[in-house]
Amino acid sequence: MSYKDQIDLQKLPRHIAVIMDGNGRWAKGKGKLRVFGHHNGVLSVRDVVEGAGELGIEYLTLYTFSAENWSRPKFEVIAIMELLISTLNKEIAKLMNNNVRLNAIGDLNMLPDKCHKELNNAISKTAANTGLVLTLALSYSSRGEIVQAAKKLAAKVQSGELQPADIDEKMFEDNLYTGGMPNPELLIRTSGEYRISNYLLWQIAYAELYFTAKLWPDFRREDLYEAILDYQKRERRFGMTSEQVN
Repeated sequence: MSYKDQIDLQKLPRHIAVIMDGNGRWAKGKGKLRVFGHHNGVLSVRDVVEGAGELGIEYLTLYTFSAENWSRPKFEVIAIMELLISTLNKEIAKLMNNNVRLNAIGDLNMLPDKCHKELNNAISKTAANTGLVLTLALSYSSRGEIVQAAKKLAAKVQSGELQPADIDEKMFEDNLYTGGMPNPELLIRTSGEYRISNYLLWQIAYAELYFTAKLWPDFRREDLYEAILDYQKRERRFGMTSEQVN
């Protein structure tokens, strides 16, 4: 029986976040350059996005390129940016057909001009879609996100628009890149690593964490379904006792 057939569609996580790790190691294992892994990782993205959409998941956020990734070899960075552009161009029709709305978070001004332009174009084209919201975390740093939110609120306090006592968790959350989105209930990381890697640190405070040894290019929708099924077997207490939850 497929994992999909075992999923309770009434208990789906609204928002799933994914750390797509292992492209380089996957390629190295095949005697190829790291870029080969990134290209094959796109196939996994396509399959997981389609699988999430078919289930009715509302939000899927993918850790696509971290702020720290800019320090990688220049050849690899350029290749990733070119891959992003070509993928956006190739996948836009599929996103439209599947009613997927594209979104992006991070320090997007760091992206090359052509890349930024193609990204904004894809976001605009899918803006009216009402299905899955696919968010790409690009040039993303969770610590940087938290700092920029603090700066925005500090500027409002300085201008007299806001009093320090008015700031609460909800207001702070609304000033993050993800403002307006529900927090992830499930975080998946591939490749067997057990780290969060500066990803959605505020947002995953109560997310269920799921780690798999599979490298990202080998990860497919059935693996996504397995992670969701594992999520559904957990008791989410949010600081309460089991008796209170039940």
